[in-house]
Amino acid sequence: LSKSLGSQGGAVLGPARVIDHLVNTARTFIFDTGLAPAAAGAALGALRLLRREPGRALRARTVATALYEGLTAAGLTAVRPDAAVVSVRAPSPEDAVRWAADCRTAGVAVGCFRPPSVPDGISRLRLTARGDLTDEQIARAVATVRQTAPRN
Repeated sequence: LSKSLGSQGGAVLGPARVIDHLVNTARTFIFDTGLAPAAAGAALGALRLLRREPGRALRARTVATALYEGLTAAGLTAVRPDAAVVSVRAPSPEDAVRWAADCRTAGVAVGCFRPPSVPDGISRLRLTARGDLTDEQIARAVATVRQTAPRN
């Protein structure tokens, strides 16, 4: 739900016997709790919107591809997106933190992922593509990430 519908968390859906088995035997569920009602409601609202406007998901993927192509054309190491998230490799955790802060100062919000949330040596910026971004906003985001990139 957090990636595909812009909400939080996730859910296991299936027959009651499968869910019961997972809850009682899957180690990852030992400390898990149910979704917050607001998160479930947000995901439901997003799902209803996507049913009314199915082109939004395709547009988000198109934006992600445009971001990826722009970033790689600028000489940055980005991961080809499978969805609406584009990751850009940072040289170090410290560089990733500074780079993300510089992007935010320039008006472009990016995520910053570094150990321990990612493996050692794999710090990244993360850009989330939205279907409502214009071509000008995409170009500005690419230019900002490029201009603020660490010089190594």
